[in-house]
Amino acid sequence: MEKYVSEVLQPKLQGDGGWIEFVSYENGILTVIFRGECSKCLILHRCIEWIESEIKRDMKKTVTVNAIRKKPYFQDV
Repeated sequence: MEKYVSEVLQPKLQGDGGWIEFVSYENGILTVIFRGECSKCLILHRCIEWIESEIKRDMKKTVTVNAIRKKPYFQDV
C-alpha cells in the first residue's frame, strides 16, 4: 500500500500542488498525511473518495482513508 501511495497517487496529486504521505495501513484503514495545497483544500473529501475508488479499482481492496491535514509551520499560527 505504501508503494501505491508514493508511486501512483502522489504523482497525480503533485500535479495540482498537493502532496500525500503514507502513514499506515491496517485493518482496511489507510492513514495518510495531506500537505501542500491539499492541506487547505475545501473539497478534500472528494479526493479521499477518489483515492478509495482508485485503490478498489487497482488493488481490489476496500479501504477507508483516514486523512490528516498538515499545514506548513507558518500557517499553524
